[in-house]
Amino acid sequence: MWYVLWLLLPVAALSGWWIGKKQALGTSSSNKALSRGYFQGLNFLLNEQPDRAIDVFIRLVELDEDTIETHLALGYLFRRRGEVDRAIRIHQNLIARPSLDGDQRSNAILELGRDYLAAGLFDRAESLFKQAMGAPAFRADALRHLLDVYQQEKEWESAITTARRLQGLGGERLGPLVAQFACELAELKMAANGEMGEVRQLIKRAFGFDSQSVRASLLLGDIEQQEGRWRAAIKAYQRVESQDVDFVPEVLGRLETCYQALGQTEQYKQELYKLLNRYTGVSVILKVTDLIAADEGKETAAAFLAKQVGHRPSVRALNRLLSLTSDKSVTLEDDRVCYRCRECGFEARQLHWLCPSCRSWATIKPLRGVQGE
Repeated sequence: MWYVLWLLLPVAALSGWWIGKKQALGTSSSNKALSRGYFQGLNFLLNEQPDRAIDVFIRLVELDEDTIETHLALGYLFRRRGEVDRAIRIHQNLIARPSLDGDQRSNAILELGRDYLAAGLFDRAESLFKQAMGAPAFRADALRHLLDVYQQEKEWESAITTARRLQGLGGERLGPLVAQFACELAELKMAANGEMGEVRQLIKRAFGFDSQSVRASLLLGDIEQQEGRWRAAIKAYQRVESQDVDFVPEVLGRLETCYQALGQTEQYKQELYKLLNRYTGVSVILKVTDLIAADEGKETAAAFLAKQVGHRPSVRALNRLLSLTSDKSVTLEDDRVCYRCRECGFEARQLHWLCPSCRSWATIKPLRGVQGE
């Protein structure tokens, strides 16, 4: 209930401001009605009757044709409460006023577009945001909302164009975001068994937008691996550590496949030992443990792992240690890494480049700590 009251307070303040302005110009029956209505609405707010307060402020809007800000505030309030139909009606009525100046009309058009976006009517929202772009004061906001439309509709080329236009206005670094869009296009091409040359061009575009794109490096490595270019794949995967060390677990299995294909298991082991000193998670430790067990036996592997667990406690490492030291068959825990979004805390069993919960890009990473990495 209280969140609604807080949302209504700006409406009450705007109404009060307009009443004061009107009364300073002279008293009339209309002004008195506004004054009575304002205090009646405020009383409903204080008595935690937000729906009745909303009705009062709507009547205030109808009494005074000049309260543009109150219309906009009410529309925003309804949209926040999920009452999109009411927000649409308010903004449509506002746009219909012939007395609006250019910026006021563009503002109302932008807000109506936001209503349609909230309602999932993307075509209408897109059209309105394009109209609002005509006003320099609202161009950046309109582009941001257009970008949201194109992401939700998965129109990645349009999203790239829009993001670059928005970045061109200055002040926003959108390269990493645009690189994600290019990677989305690359993955779509790959899934459709498209021409690999086109996929490579899209990955190249992604690196052009963001040289530190982990996703682009993984995609490039996967393509090289599919085509049997093992050394090129290794080079692409090795780049990930310097781009974002949190994603090291994503390349371990891929690197192992490449080194095995080249018959260079010893080189793979050497690379793991280097990573062991630079990456604090458990995935590298477990890979090294597996190699030691294969080459030197379980006892040596258990001794190595016991020492590592003392420095880096992990449920996964303890389970593996139990399996190495027990004479009985032990069911191992699933070795797949859990992931968590750094923005909203969403957890998943597989990597998502776009968080399903908060819709943030590249914020989901392997989970660190005792139960994860």
